[in-house]
Amino acid sequence: MAKKICVTYSDHLEDPPRELDMEAAWNASKQWVTFQHFTFLKRMYVTQLNRSLRQQIKPKSEPVASPFLEKSSSSQAKTEVYEMKPFAPSTLSLPRKPNETELIELESASIIEGSVDVGKETKDEKQWKEMKLHVDDLPGILARLSKIKLTALVVSTTSAGFALAPGPFDLSCFLLTSVGTGLASCAANSINQFFEVPFDSNMNRTKNRPLVRGQISPLLAVTFAACCAVPGVALLTWGVNPLTGALGLFNIFLYTCCYTPLKRVSIANTWVGAVVGAIPPVMGWTAATGSLDAGAFLLGGILYSWQFPHFNALSWGLREDYSRGGYCMMSVTHPAPALGVTTWTFPVIALPINLYISYLGFRFYRDADRKSSRKLFFCSLWHLPLLLLLMLTCKRRGADRDSGEPQS
Repeated sequence: MAKKICVTYSDHLEDPPRELDMEAAWNASKQWVTFQHFTFLKRMYVTQLNRSLRQQIKPKSEPVASPFLEKSSSSQAKTEVYEMKPFAPSTLSLPRKPNETELIELESASIIEGSVDVGKETKDEKQWKEMKLHVDDLPGILARLSKIKLTALVVSTTSAGFALAPGPFDLSCFLLTSVGTGLASCAANSINQFFEVPFDSNMNRTKNRPLVRGQISPLLAVTFAACCAVPGVALLTWGVNPLTGALGLFNIFLYTCCYTPLKRVSIANTWVGAVVGAIPPVMGWTAATGSLDAGAFLLGGILYSWQFPHFNALSWGLREDYSRGGYCMMSVTHPAPALGVTTWTFPVIALPINLYISYLGFRFYRDADRKSSRKLFFCSLWHLPLLLLLMLTCKRRGADRDSGEPQS
């Protein structure tokens, strides 16, 4: 292009002078510098425009074309190619020279659009998305939804109650009781996880549960719970006896509608949950005998008492998790396992007399004669006053309560 301009300039001069004056040479060099500057700015503008277009572009999935429309679409593309006419070079106009203000605005607009795109991506990543469910993963997911290990423990206690009950061992009744109790436990655990999704997501212990991670939908979880509850209660009612079926239905209601919401209200949920754990062995006893006898209440009492050391020890190690989840557990609201009545010296001092009366009680249970009964009776007369006197001597004072001295 530079050669063409020089030729045109020489054509217009009839008799170009051999020696140009200094002013003409300065003007020519000034025009040449202006032309180079214009070319540089044009290249900068094209580069910046391409960069902004690359930032704004988003990959778009190509639509799958129907095989019936392939011929028509290809023919239309051919006609469109043939109908296009090349532009004459004379009609092309050079882009105008952009100034510095426009370049700055273009850069700021590209930066803002890029930040908006990044913000949209991060917002989409934070949103809850349901994961794709594969059929091969479904059994494991449903096993974690139903807390299969806890369900196995419930079935084992039910089996123990059935085996300890008097009377002949009926294998078919035993299998129906075990399957029905297991299905009822799976239903109760699934409904429990359905209610506690927003709270389980705040706890390290439960944040990987299927509903929290979105591995299955809530509708599928509720459907699975219903498919377990209905046949489970039906097996216990019509396959075993109505009393066992009523206990199974009552236990599902107690666990899902009483214990689960009470966990966020009061520490009394531990006492209600202990009743839920004490019912399965009673169900095993009623399945074998058809009635609630003293043995059924004995088994239930043993399981009820076992719940407290088991769960309190578990919740003590997870008290930070329960606090983040908003659960009212004794380890969170009452972290010190003491009542503040006496000091720690009282259980040490009272241990010998407690052991002695326990020994006399065991001898009376073993011998069952007049001598052992009289010893136990007279020991009980002096044991209570001495125990209260020791409590009075080890009483925790007001100053000790404020100072944080160990208590019991």
